[in-house]
Amino acid sequence: MVVTARRVLGAQPSVVQIVPLTSTVRGFASEVEVAPDDFNGVTMRSAAQCQEVRAVAVSRIERTVGNVGPTVLTQIRDLVGLTLDTPIN
Repeated sequence: MVVTARRVLGAQPSVVQIVPLTSTVRGFASEVEVAPDDFNGVTMRSAAQCQEVRAVAVSRIERTVGNVGPTVLTQIRDLVGLTLDTPIN
């Protein structure tokens, strides 16, 4: 899941930051659960692994699958900020 700020995406970067999703939900405090819905493209209960944030080349992104929506995205961004000790709020 791409978590790079929209203002950075507008500059057409060569790399973006992502948080991987997994269908193995462990219940770690560093995960945000993502339930399937009609918009997010997730087919089964999944977890965003906020402790695994990494950079990937834009060229590796083949397509958009869905959108988790503002509530889940805020939870993920907040947890990434806490994990990196750079809280957004």
